[in-house]
Amino acid sequence: MSASTTFDLIVIGAGPGGYVCAFRSAQLGLKVALIDKRKELGGTCLNVGCIPSKALLASSEHFAFTQLHAAAHGIKVNGVSIDVPTMLKKKEDIVAKMTGGIAMLAKARKVTVINGEAKFTAANTVAVGDQSLTAKNIVIATGSAPVELPFMKFDGKTVVSSDQAIAFTEVPKKLVVVGGGAIGLELGSVWARLGADVTIVEFLPQIGGAADADVIRNFTRILQKQGLKIEVNAKVTGLKDGKLTAERDGKTLEFPADKVLVSVGRRPYTDGLGLDKAGVELTDKKRIKVDAHLKTNAAGVWAIGDVIDGPMLAHKAEEDGVAVAEWIAGKAGHINWDLMPAIIYTDPEIATVGMGEDAAKKAEIKVNVGKFNFAANARAHANDGADGFVKIIADATTDKILGAQILGKNAGELISEIVTHMEYGGSAEDLARTIHAHPTMSEAVKEAGLAVSKSALHAF
Repeated sequence: MSASTTFDLIVIGAGPGGYVCAFRSAQLGLKVALIDKRKELGGTCLNVGCIPSKALLASSEHFAFTQLHAAAHGIKVNGVSIDVPTMLKKKEDIVAKMTGGIAMLAKARKVTVINGEAKFTAANTVAVGDQSLTAKNIVIATGSAPVELPFMKFDGKTVVSSDQAIAFTEVPKKLVVVGGGAIGLELGSVWARLGADVTIVEFLPQIGGAADADVIRNFTRILQKQGLKIEVNAKVTGLKDGKLTAERDGKTLEFPADKVLVSVGRRPYTDGLGLDKAGVELTDKKRIKVDAHLKTNAAGVWAIGDVIDGPMLAHKAEEDGVAVAEWIAGKAGHINWDLMPAIIYTDPEIATVGMGEDAAKKAEIKVNVGKFNFAANARAHANDGADGFVKIIADATTDKILGAQILGKNAGELISEIVTHMEYGGSAEDLARTIHAHPTMSEAVKEAGLAVSKSALHAF
């Protein structure tokens, strides 16, 4: 092994958490090494996750618009068809552009990028091939990997993870998606728009995670109207003779499938990292154990993003990374984990932040709820986005915004201003008195703020 190279900070994993941590640390004057097993930076999110899936969502939405809505806008289109290879190339071009941009940023910030698999040899030393790297501080940012069902393992052809489902070379005839969370619903929507017969099979009583029941009820209705078949309370048992089997209420269900996308969650990825050599402890759920400042029990070793407790979200990892960089540099890093928005990028989207109405009732917290339908918003109609609504949940005594949920087109964009108001402890009235441009879909957010005090201007 070659002589050891010393850095102020080594970051293992170049996903959103890792590269952002490295960049912020470099801004603060630290000598930084960024290690990743992929040649391209950006991690799962940029290479096979968030970004390529959003590219496919956009392409498939264009196709759906052309088929379903163009004529109503006076746009006549004949002979519309799908060119999957071109669609995939568009996706790949976007990924290449973004990974290339991150590489340029790393170079500009004088971050040393090392390609290879890192393995701890001690708490302050890692090996990458024949290189030995030492640093006072090491950040683990190795992300997550898809969970595999033990009785139906990935084969990359018939039983696939999201990694393969963003790269089908042709539209599946019958696609069964196991799991009704964000990833499964998004990729299920992509291929359904392009002509696949898609069935979502979910073990829980509802799809869409922990959003309020009224949000999920309307969301489910809209997806079913789009052609997705949704089966809840169904426990998958296997795949045999081209059919996925499941059980519900003691009965066996069968779903024909030429492709099965298993999307039942992700697990922290620490394979081959040699955490035992560093003395790093894990939780009962096999995530890396950290304190309130994201330090592990091993001196100088930190962990961020998907490998620790909390939602597995790219923006959560980024915030973790910035805070750790600032703490290492002796600055006052800050993260508000209670205000972490979550989004399902279907059409319409679901965006949530903070406490929902159902959770407030369960916790016996008295709240006032303001709700405003996009059906009463002119810009929403112009954008073919009249389905859905905005909900604001506010403390009944103080009027402080406790949470929000949006079902609608561009909900992921609209949620941000609510997060901003919540960050400074703002009230529903603060939101309602914030001027919103007209005509915009964001006016529905203002109206929902007004509705908390039963003062909505454009609703009965």
